[in-house]
Amino acid sequence: MSKELAKTYDPKGMEDRLYRKWLDKKYFHAEVDRTKKPFSIVMPPPNITGKLHMGHAMDNTLQDILTRYKRMQGFCTLWQPGTDHASIATEVKIIEKLKEEGVSKEELGRERFLERAWEWKKE
Repeated sequence: MSKELAKTYDPKGMEDRLYRKWLDKKYFHAEVDRTKKPFSIVMPPPNITGKLHMGHAMDNTLQDILTRYKRMQGFCTLWQPGTDHASIATEVKIIEKLKEEGVSKEELGRERFLERAWEWKKE
């Protein structure tokens, strides 16, 4: 029995089910084991530009390798997803857009620049 694949990927059909399974099996749950030495790495979230590159892949691969290696050495490991980011890439993109409009970051001022940053994030 052959089943035809959709021309575009629809994450809802697959990812919602898998994510629920991961939550039910407590794959994201961490327990402190005070008998082991702790080891943790914070995984930064992807940058706001949405442009991933080989540097991101290499960085995440190295973090994964280090975390697994430390676990194999007997450490109580945690590879923690992060929630903060320097937003340097975002600032650069906004400044480029402002230049196209003939405006500088300094002319715009802090409050209006932050408004533009939130608009960029929504986009």
